[in-house]
Amino acid sequence: QRRSLAPSQLAKRKAGDEDEEEEEDWQPPTGRKRQKAAAETESGECYRSPFRKPLAQLTNRPQCLDSSQHEAFIRSILSKPFKVPIPNYKGPLGLRSLGVKRAGLRGPLHDPFEEGALVLYEPPVLSAHDQLKIDKDKVPVHVVVDPVLSRVLRPHQREGVKFLWDCVTSRRIPGSHGCIMADEMGLGKTLQCITLMWTLLRQSPDCKPEIEKAVVVSPSSLVRNWYNEVEKWLGGRIQPLAIDGGSKEEIDRKLAGFMNQRGLRVPSPILIISYETFRLHAEVLQKGTVGLVICDEGHRLKNSENQTYQALNSLNTPRRVLISGTPIQNDLLEYFSLVHFVNSGILGTAQEFKRHFEMPILKGRDADASEAERHKGEERLKELISIVNRCLIRRTSDILSKYLPVKIEQVVCCRLTPLQTELYKNFLKQAKPVEELKEGKISVSSLSSITSLKKLCNHPALIYDKCVEEEEGFMGTLGMFPSGYSTKSVEPQLSGKMLVLDYILAVTKSTSNDKVVLVSNYTQTLDLFEKLCRSRRYLYVRLDGTMSIKKRAKIVERFNSPSSPEFIFMLSSKAGGCGLNLIGANRLVMFDPDWNPANDEQAMARVWRDGQKKMCYIYRLLSTGTIEEKIFQRQTHKKALSSCVVDEEQDVERHFSLGELKELFTLNETTTSDTHDKIKCRRCVNGHQVRPPPDGSDCTSDLSQWHHCADKRGLQDSVLKAAWDAAVTFTFHHHSHEEQRGIP
Repeated sequence: QRRSLAPSQLAKRKAGDEDEEEEEDWQPPTGRKRQKAAAETESGECYRSPFRKPLAQLTNRPQCLDSSQHEAFIRSILSKPFKVPIPNYKGPLGLRSLGVKRAGLRGPLHDPFEEGALVLYEPPVLSAHDQLKIDKDKVPVHVVVDPVLSRVLRPHQREGVKFLWDCVTSRRIPGSHGCIMADEMGLGKTLQCITLMWTLLRQSPDCKPEIEKAVVVSPSSLVRNWYNEVEKWLGGRIQPLAIDGGSKEEIDRKLAGFMNQRGLRVPSPILIISYETFRLHAEVLQKGTVGLVICDEGHRLKNSENQTYQALNSLNTPRRVLISGTPIQNDLLEYFSLVHFVNSGILGTAQEFKRHFEMPILKGRDADASEAERHKGEERLKELISIVNRCLIRRTSDILSKYLPVKIEQVVCCRLTPLQTELYKNFLKQAKPVEELKEGKISVSSLSSITSLKKLCNHPALIYDKCVEEEEGFMGTLGMFPSGYSTKSVEPQLSGKMLVLDYILAVTKSTSNDKVVLVSNYTQTLDLFEKLCRSRRYLYVRLDGTMSIKKRAKIVERFNSPSSPEFIFMLSSKAGGCGLNLIGANRLVMFDPDWNPANDEQAMARVWRDGQKKMCYIYRLLSTGTIEEKIFQRQTHKKALSSCVVDEEQDVERHFSLGELKELFTLNETTTSDTHDKIKCRRCVNGHQVRPPPDGSDCTSDLSQWHHCADKRGLQDSVLKAAWDAAVTFTFHHHSHEEQRGIP
């Protein structure tokens, strides 16, 4: 019979042997186990494991020891160090007890004396007497950027992180916690802001996190980009919450969960949200407090009257960082709105700013200004710069010339075709808005006329429907088109700019493996690009306002892959001109200019960015002598204003009077470049570039794109040489970063 050999059972059976003698008539139950055990006993075979040994019986009787032996036994036990009962364990031995506060002075999160450490705050040195008096729980500690980030920061980025931290902790301007990161495109503003957020979320001089939560507000096309950048640089150390779509109830639930987070270790301390979504759900975010808000592409807040500005301004947070590579776009009052958003009150009210700063500066910048007005404007400009520079940091893209390949920007002036010229002149004769504008009246019809002329400069196909319907300005023009003309197919030979573009693409495709980005302000022009690509069998992708946010990120990533077959990336400057990284291409064609120079600058900065390995070529196409050159000249005035206030360039030329900029509805058929004529360039003799003197005394233009003027003999770009050889008549002007890199 099989029985348990456990000590307790053995003891019971031993005590029960005596009772069995008295109860001999008792029989055990006859179950299957009992029958099997009985069969084993009868056959003499035992199926019990040979490795199973009976347990030794334990007794509860302690050994009789005297006191000295007992003490020696206990001491021998206590003398043995504790060992973790895991084989080959080599981890910490738990020197700190749970729930017991560590004694001694507090220390920084990272070593401030490590080589390459970026120290944002250094506590004051205490004397021995002060060290005895001070409370150990209140000793300030170093604030040191996480080495994971400080190792990858370039020198200008380290300087930027220090500036941002000083501003948001009120160390630069007491009582103000905001700043503007106004670095030009491509200098790593995103990385600097991620470093700032990570540092504030983890440490402070008080040895605790400076903030609990941070909100990043960006254009919808950049929400996923911000999420990827956080993942890239922090490597899973933090889990951001990115909201780029969903129902209203779902978004409200996510935002409420974010705002209800509390404590030192918040699960998702960073919220990434678009401007549109923030505006629609601002009530949820205004119910709590946020430690920091970062507004990417912050020039969207240039109008203090719009709903997005007011929704963000009502957010309960003192620390505000505004990112904008182009803080001045149209006028100084918009600049005031940005500064007022981050640091309310340092420039007074809007009326005070306009009276004290804007009017004197603009009068002093006008080409017709008197000497007294210029002097007063310069004084007010210096005063404005001294105030704003305490909360604004600005570095130009010249810094990138140390890290990136050479970039050549070229303005290509393309003559109109005979069809475009006839349509243009006919419109100027017929359109009544022209007369209204000359009388000083700007109406809706005047703006419509401007749009019509801009489209005509792109391609006559864009105004063909107006010619068919004989709208004002296009009556009787249908017969000017070739017989059998149809808009179903693109005809590049009918447009000067489209003809040049066709040559550029063909030469690029046949002579190199470069990729090209095509940028336009009109989706109708993108439609023409598509027709051209299909007729030439170019593989392409297109990004405009109709594409979803998630799909945008996927096509950008695919296009940037070296193995992708796409040759052309079509981009709407309104939908995707800001923040996109298109380093897969190294040639960009800006097909039409925008009134706002910031839009063009943003779009043209998509290819010359971190990660670019090839020499970059930027082509800005303008129709010679048309409204496009007037727009370009207006951009010149705005960029000169931005250079004065933001870049602090005191020697910017006063190019055009404001009266000259109103001459929009004219066509100059005799010039090769109306803008080049107006800057009175002394570097060209009989249309050819002459070598400037070593001191550069004859450089009359502040336009970076117009540093060199040339004819065919001065062309450095093989693509444009080939286009010229194809009998396209145009002039061009370019700016190269070769000089800044020491290339002769």
